[in-house]
Amino acid sequence: MDTIWTPEVDPAIKPKYRAVVAAIRSAIAAGALNDGDRLPAVRDLGWKLGMTPGTVARAYTVLTDEGVLSAEVGRGTFVAGTKPEPPLNLMEMDVIEHRTGGDNFDVNLFSPHLPNCGQAALIRKLLAEIADDPPSGIMHYPSRRGAQPAREAMLHWLRGTPIGPLSEDDIVLSHGGQNAIMLIFQTILKGRRPVIFVEELCYPGYRRAATALRADVVPVAMDGDGLCPIALAAAAERYPEAQMICTSPEVHSPTCGFTPLERRREIVEVARRFDLHIIEDDCYRIGSAQAPGYRQLTPERGWYLTSISKSITPALRVGCAISPREYAAALHRAADHGFFGLATPITDLTAALLMHPQIDAVMARTREGVGEYVRAAVNALGSYDLRWREDVPFLWLNLPEGWRASAFCRAAETRGVRVRAAEEFAARQARAPHAVRMAVNAGISLRSFEAAMERLRDLLDNPTEEISV
Repeated sequence: MDTIWTPEVDPAIKPKYRAVVAAIRSAIAAGALNDGDRLPAVRDLGWKLGMTPGTVARAYTVLTDEGVLSAEVGRGTFVAGTKPEPPLNLMEMDVIEHRTGGDNFDVNLFSPHLPNCGQAALIRKLLAEIADDPPSGIMHYPSRRGAQPAREAMLHWLRGTPIGPLSEDDIVLSHGGQNAIMLIFQTILKGRRPVIFVEELCYPGYRRAATALRADVVPVAMDGDGLCPIALAAAAERYPEAQMICTSPEVHSPTCGFTPLERRREIVEVARRFDLHIIEDDCYRIGSAQAPGYRQLTPERGWYLTSISKSITPALRVGCAISPREYAAALHRAADHGFFGLATPITDLTAALLMHPQIDAVMARTREGVGEYVRAAVNALGSYDLRWREDVPFLWLNLPEGWRASAFCRAAETRGVRVRAAEEFAARQARAPHAVRMAVNAGISLRSFEAAMERLRDLLDNPTEEISV
């Protein structure tokens, strides 16, 4: 039956959605709500309580996941019976792809492909619920207030990340990591021909964003610990118009490297001496951070960006950019003036997904799945100069004498394996090492991946360097 019940919400309970949860529990215990009663629609209850629909939707989701409420597509949300169905078992609903399938000859190792460890079933479930009763509605422009639940969810997802004091107001949602880079560049860069420093091997998206904004990119020498502070200072002396440093200290792509704390402090000293911003790209980290981020080490000039592409799914182009407090308003304006905000169904999904009680288990299973593939690659190629980490979805292979990167990539492709040469991560005029990056592809069976690694090992064992006259 329908109900005209309105909860008495305790304002002392924070955050607000937990206050709504507590009020619904109390109403059920007191008999104000009975089995089968239909609760008010999310938008209606949000209006009555003076809350956003996303806040009410999150409260409903928490209680639905616990079996206290039940949601029926097309009908609404009800008080569950005394014997509610058990919660959805995401792990049983989805087939874990890396445990099935046979050999696959055409294997693409260009970009990481995560194992499906329950996220597909969870996203399908949440999409159905949102389609039935979208918290943000479907006839409104995106707004900063409407996206607040998604920002709060992103804040929750980032908990434990050492990037300094953080609130949901600091988070600017983006269409993935590349869009976050563009937003930061648009916020910082000024002048007719600004200069950006990058690692000599780096994510190519930096160069693409710089080209779009008419900025020049200057590569800076690296070693095993990341950017070389001496080389960085020399570049800053030579290019006084430089305005920022782009780096990936936790998981460097493509080399799989890590920048230790002492080196980070040295880079901060150079940045302060030459008044450079530091942009930290944390998109590839799927495990715990090992050292404080630049936003924590240098709050006045440290920026941070990440996305869910490498830890949940690349299909949802959702990420965020976080600025020093002084630049927060300007970064928000860059997003507002650029695209008004993410589409409201996406922010509704993001809020529900990142706050779901099973998402941590899904991500843990995903890390385990990635580690399984990484170990398979190490078992096949570990006798060569291979850089890898179990919680990083790619590996870096320095080729042995007799192989050039371009020739190795061509030879690998003839054997059905596509890998990326180091030169794709280097500036156009730079000299790249003879190395390749291989991404984990858990979209194929582990058996197929192992077979691809064996084909690569056979190539490495039998170089085909040619001499021509």
